[in-house]
Amino acid sequence: GYVVLHELLSSGELDALREELRPHVDGGPLGRNPFEGESTNRVYALLAKAESAAILVEHPRVLAIMDALLLPNYLLTACQAIHLRPGETEQAWHFDDGFYTIPRPRKAVSISTIWAIDDFTDDNGATEMIPGSHLWGDGEHPEPDDARRVRVTMAAGSAVVFQGTLWHRGGANRSDAPRCAISPQYCEPWARQQEAMMLAVGPRAARYSPRIRSMLG
Repeated sequence: GYVVLHELLSSGELDALREELRPHVDGGPLGRNPFEGESTNRVYALLAKAESAAILVEHPRVLAIMDALLLPNYLLTACQAIHLRPGETEQAWHFDDGFYTIPRPRKAVSISTIWAIDDFTDDNGATEMIPGSHLWGDGEHPEPDDARRVRVTMAAGSAVVFQGTLWHRGGANRSDAPRCAISPQYCEPWARQQEAMMLAVGPRAARYSPRIRSMLG
């Protein structure tokens, strides 16, 4: 249900992303509840705030996977930065397209990516996944400390791509430094987007490529 694409970004591209994100995560608001992360900065509708994120949204390696798994004219359903500060706890298990109330098992309505802007390590909150759980039915759920979980460690500039039906969670940040990620998510063209991209990005969409403008809707 998932694959890791290793080290797709250069150090210069990572530095540009970090620099543009800095004003949004340094001293920015923290999550409103344990799921968002009470020690986590979340920056929603990222293309309205950080144009450098475009290289992630339309990266050819990622879009090749979307072209294979989703129908033509698929959409960008969400795009956010997730900045886990030291002391953040594990997130609750979830799957990203769970708000589409269609019985499982089923084909995923959306496909998610998580890009490591910092290294994802065993200690700093690397995403945890349950391999094969994208095939589970409605009655199957992970245990709080499920022995089947896999911690997705990867170097900065890498991305994990996974089915919207795959159970996963953000890990606990037990390190003394923050861990930053960016998560563009894509959905079928007939599905409603989680974020109202046309409203959120607005006229700024004109700065992006035709491919991104199409995915915004």
